[in-house]
Amino acid sequence: MDRLLLEYLPILIFIGIAAVIAIGLMVVPVVIAPKKPDPEKLSAYECGFNAFGDARTKFDVRYYLVSILFIIFDLEVAFLFPWAVTLSAMGAFAFWSMMAFLAVLTVGFIYEWKKGALEWE
Repeated sequence: MDRLLLEYLPILIFIGIAAVIAIGLMVVPVVIAPKKPDPEKLSAYECGFNAFGDARTKFDVRYYLVSILFIIFDLEVAFLFPWAVTLSAMGAFAFWSMMAFLAVLTVGFIYEWKKGALEWE
């Protein structure tokens, strides 16, 4: 049993070192950073004006559709690169499988386009 536990010792050491580094990276700025906020630091930033309205308002469904489309096509690229690198070793079946995959994605993209999900008013 002790021999089995010794095999996990490097993992335990790695987790311990990672925890020490993570805690250190959170504590050091609290200790070292100056704590003198001025009105300029506390003012609104990024958009240039103060926030108005509730942050929990409902969004238009098109934002979600565009984000889902982005995820789908991002995954497509993630599958496309390893396929392209190993295509010569895999043969015709891999080529036609990827063509079917791309065809399904293209049909889905055309469907979204025809439905007007990509049109902004």
